[in-house]
Amino acid sequence: MKIVAERIRSLRESAKLSQVKMGAIVGAKQSSLNRYEQDQTSPSYETLVRYADYFDVSLDYILGRTDDPRGKLYGCKPKFADSDPELEKFVEMCFDPKSPMNSCLKETLLTMLRERKK
Repeated sequence: MKIVAERIRSLRESAKLSQVKMGAIVGAKQSSLNRYEQDQTSPSYETLVRYADYFDVSLDYILGRTDDPRGKLYGCKPKFADSDPELEKFVEMCFDPKSPMNSCLKETLLTMLRERKK
């Protein structure tokens, strides 16, 4: 992918590293880095992770999914069916059955979770 080639070259150049030094850092030969940066071949997943770790950027950034080096921040928004037995079982485990507010709290939580899916 052209964007990957551009990003890894840009990261390396921003740190003023030669391809030889960068190769030693990510565990690849200089000739391999040259092919990656020329978009002639794609780096392995492990190599991309090493780039991300070294430059403290996200893989989303390297892969061109975002222009923010921190990456995309996803909020967890699980979808629940109106009557999800697993969810109800989980909620049941969260509350003390001896509490006088137990059933009210459980129902409120389940209602909130159902509303979130909409």
